[in-house]
Amino acid sequence: MTRAMTRTALPRSGPDSPAPPDRSAFDAAPWLDLPGSVLAPCSGVPTMLSPAEERLYWWLGAVWVQDAGAVVDLGCFLGGSTARLAEGLAVAGRRAPVIAFDRFRIATTQQRRFLDPAGLPRLEGNDSLPLVTRLLAPWADRLRTVRGELGPGLAWGDGPVEVLVVDIAKSAAAADALAAAFFPALLPGRSVVVQQDFLHHAQPWLPAQMALLGDAFEPVAHCPPDSVTFLCRRQVTADRLAAARIADAADATLAAALDAAAEQLGDWGLGPRIAAQAAALARTPGARSAAVLRAAPGRRRPAAEA
Repeated sequence: MTRAMTRTALPRSGPDSPAPPDRSAFDAAPWLDLPGSVLAPCSGVPTMLSPAEERLYWWLGAVWVQDAGAVVDLGCFLGGSTARLAEGLAVAGRRAPVIAFDRFRIATTQQRRFLDPAGLPRLEGNDSLPLVTRLLAPWADRLRTVRGELGPGLAWGDGPVEVLVVDIAKSAAAADALAAAFFPALLPGRSVVVQQDFLHHAQPWLPAQMALLGDAFEPVAHCPPDSVTFLCRRQVTADRLAAARIADAADATLAAALDAAAEQLGDWGLGPRIAAQAAALARTPGARSAAVLRAAPGRRRPAAEA
């Protein structure tokens, strides 16, 4: 299926076009009905995404985005998520810029796992940026890659963000830093945040953080295994961010926030997943790093992550 053929089935802009999609667009999970052929142009870019997540990202670019702001991919790894987002934008004729943020480093074990099956040559070192640049060349006209680390000095000054993908919050401090930098740029009623590792047992601060942000966000979609997408409902102010800081929060505060998240997502059957996160936190008091939680003795990997 060519891009032109796909484009004819998508909403068009203009005086007679339908209204921009709203929250109800997520209800029937329409991305699940997309044919695999829409992802064909991205097939050469390795990804960790599940098939449902791949379709969600394409759908966000092709249908949800209305050129109200940038599309920011935090933790693009080899560019798989970035390619799916950018391809959707290209098919729909959107002009939104795509910013791909990462350390752009790849370990030898990751090269064996992701490059070998894709038929890509191993790298001499661990710098993956040249490879990512080549893989994402079809979307270079809308793409900017940014190499960096998440930290307190992280800043965003490029205007509104319409889609924010988070796959880089491997510590509570990183989650606080990216929230402070990017959440104030989200547009209420328009911007979405995809928390890629939201249900991962070793990152319990993510559901805790979103719960502490209260009615600023509404969950609108779950893509197995771990992704949950949120619609921004209210402006994320400095006061909201201060109340939702998690790096220095007590374990009891995080546990209570996890209970709130489990209740909020109970209708989706995600309570047991969040309970597993709470249990992991209870086994490792004070842990605020995914590496520490993964290495904790006696942990059990939830079936959904196996």
